[in-house]
Amino acid sequence: MQQFQQDVSAASLEVISVDSTTDIVRHSGRQKLNGYPGNSRVYPDEMVPDAGCCSDLLVLFSYILFVVTLPVSLFFCVQIVQEYERAVILRLGRILKGEAKGPGMMLVLPCTDIIKKVDLRTVSFDVPPQEILTKDSVTVSVDAVVYYKITQPIIAVTNVSDYSHSTRLLAATTLRNVLGTKILADILSERQDISHGMQSSLDEATDPWGVKVERVEIKDVRLPVQLQRAMAAEAEAAREARAKVIAAEGEHKASASLRDAADVMKGSSSALQLRYLQTLTSISAEKNSTIVFPIPMDMITPFLERKSE
Repeated sequence: MQQFQQDVSAASLEVISVDSTTDIVRHSGRQKLNGYPGNSRVYPDEMVPDAGCCSDLLVLFSYILFVVTLPVSLFFCVQIVQEYERAVILRLGRILKGEAKGPGMMLVLPCTDIIKKVDLRTVSFDVPPQEILTKDSVTVSVDAVVYYKITQPIIAVTNVSDYSHSTRLLAATTLRNVLGTKILADILSERQDISHGMQSSLDEATDPWGVKVERVEIKDVRLPVQLQRAMAAEAEAAREARAKVIAAEGEHKASASLRDAADVMKGSSSALQLRYLQTLTSISAEKNSTIVFPIPMDMITPFLERKSE
């Protein structure tokens, strides 16, 4: 008899140890899913109210109260959920089994049920202008716009107190953290890549809240007035230097072309005469009262030699 009792005690201890191990494994898996220890998340498959005598009596009392107060209770207990909404019903503090309810008409028991409606449409909000110190020690003011929507209404209600306010604060913080690692030139030229990076970071952070961040766009980057003037002066000086280089290259090419033309005219006497006639034509088109007579240098050379003697 004693041996039998020892065997039964050992078996019960083994069952308890197996159940405890299972609970520990399940709890450790929950910690791994949540990302950090001690975080208790609520999942839809676990939202089943515990059956109890008191809870059944309270629910029965709610049904009786609803029937007794008809038809006045219809105005308070019948709720209509729109097509773009979902309703999360908490009965005695616990979410009813299954997914979120709606759309359509549903009955909410008095005194025991609390209904929370969640809008599933895409919501957009402006991130307030953030004063950011870039990697190259330049202070800029940047604002952005974020688009998000609720994908899991039950998690959005149970895992965060205010998903909208939390998403707004997280968006402002992410904007400062991402742009603080960039230089000013990258912020001005790589807005698309920065927006994609912010969208990925926000989506990963808001996933435990049942929030899906669809898009992030940087609206404007405002620089200080002194920095704008310095950048404008730098750009103007760069343009002037580039213009001088282009003009010098043009003069160089023009002189080479004139040299080639002079060589051609030197080898042909008729070419100079044709050039003279072309010059007269262009002058007569603009200034009709001006007449130019070319004098050969051979006629002037003797006079210059006598004067020098």
